Amino acid sequence: MSTHEAAAVATGRPTPTGPWGGIALMLGSGLSNQVGASVAAFAFPVVGPVGTVAVRQWVAAVVLLCVGRPRPWTFTAAQWRPVLGLAVVFATMNLSLYAAIDRVGLGLAVTLEFLGPLAVALATSRRRSDVALALAAVGAVAVLVRPQPSSDHLGVGLALLAAVCWGCYILLNREVGARVPGVEGSAAAAAVSGLLYLPVGAVALWHHPPTGAALACALAAGVLSSAVPFLADLLALRRVPARFFGVFMSVNPVLAALVGMAVLQEHLDAASWAAVAVIVAANSVAATRR
Repeated sequence: MSTHEAAAVATGRPTPTGPWGGIALMLGSGLSNQVGASVAAFAFPVVGPVGTVAVRQWVAAVVLLCVGRPRPWTFTAAQWRPVLGLAVVFATMNLSLYAAIDRVGLGLAVTLEFLGPLAVALATSRRRSDVALALAAVGAVAVLVRPQPSSDHLGVGLALLAAVCWGCYILLNREVGARVPGVEGSAAAAAVSGLLYLPVGAVALWHHPPTGAALACALAAGVLSSAVPFLADLLALRRVPARFFGVFMSVNPVLAALVGMAVLQEHLDAASWAAVAVIVAANSVAATRR
């Protein structure tokens, strides 16, 4: 779910043709992202979330460097500041999300993470009616995290940390897009994030030696959750308006819950499904108004 804003910054006006192709690309992007996260979960028992995220960050860095081809030696200090901030947020967001998936499951973690974009959308709105959206989202979260004997409060906290990071990621990516041309800034941030994970990933993989299957799952997660969504979003944004793209992104919690159920055998109860639907609806309305 993290390269969407970079893709949005990189594209210009949508082309008037091919809306159905754009919808197919967006659906493929969302499914790829969530399937990648579910595949990553199979590597957790061997290399842990830290090792898995390290591999994903390295894959993302390679992909974005190839696409963006940044020239960091030309960046000014004013350009480097948001790029470095974006790199730190990028690294923290993916680690907190994957750690949350390991503890509370894919559907719940991704749904809570989507509170980040919703908070940004509501914070930038001046409509009084958006207070109702905020209250609805808060009520839905209360249903999702309601205390139960099996509740994992640390996992919920990690998912909420991922939400905060995603909100910061959106704001920083806009700033980077305004200061650095194309996707050079996002590519440089991904490269810095990958460098930050070199010692972290080396220690994690040293203490938890990967098997061939675990390494394959981590690499697949990097491709499915970084490379495929980024390229698909770039193509989709040339076919559909950015506002529609934002609305369509709101179905990701539903896709995450469905993929979690199909791949990881994770099941939400009826109340949790209703809460997911409320958060998706709130995101859709907020994105439309933006």
